[in-house]
Amino acid sequence: MLSTEQPIPDEGEVILIDKPLTWTSFDVANKLKRACKFKKIGHAGTLDPLATGLLILCTGKKTKQIDQYQAQEKEYTGTLILGKTTPSIDLETEFDAEFPTEHIDQALMDEARAKLTGQIEQTPPIFSAVKVDGERLYKKARRGETAEIKKRVVTISTFEIDTTDFPAIHFRIVCTKGTYIRSMVRDFGTLVGSGAYLAALRRTRIGDFSVEQATDLTAFIQAKRAELNLPTE
Repeated sequence: MLSTEQPIPDEGEVILIDKPLTWTSFDVANKLKRACKFKKIGHAGTLDPLATGLLILCTGKKTKQIDQYQAQEKEYTGTLILGKTTPSIDLETEFDAEFPTEHIDQALMDEARAKLTGQIEQTPPIFSAVKVDGERLYKKARRGETAEIKKRVVTISTFEIDTTDFPAIHFRIVCTKGTYIRSMVRDFGTLVGSGAYLAALRRTRIGDFSVEQATDLTAFIQAKRAELNLPTE
């Protein structure tokens, strides 16, 4: 006898996770899918492995809202270090050059900050998920290849710097979709006649969602598995 029961629609949910250090955004989505038995899940805006902070994930029918969340304004805090560079512009790769910092004063840094505020053009890093000729740039970079990368226009509504720990510069950036903070760091170093790399990065806000509303990944999984009467991992 055929069952007349209709499948329960997966209305889905919006999940706010404080992404752990070294995890990729895909790692988080994949872990949640397996551990919490989600049939469909996606994230709204990639965070680099060495970044932490707010990651929005949508499941079921809520995945239709991913583009909406990706388009919203984002806020980051972090630290850049002047005087050295790496190919990835962060600590994923080894240092490849050193630069002077003795000539850099507050006025020069303020001038650089002002040039990187408002509507600007920036080139994404070679170590990024941007596709060129159908392949992610980071794959080309890891093979030691180069590629022609198109510039993009983004808007930086806020770029605040705290220089009290020079050559470490603490910052807060509010920006539009598609902004690469590592590109901001690279360009800041160039504008002050030196080099720079990103030492720490945290996404603190996406639209109206704050990282303070986010849940630890392990804690979320434990709570969801308990809700589903699944054994603790």
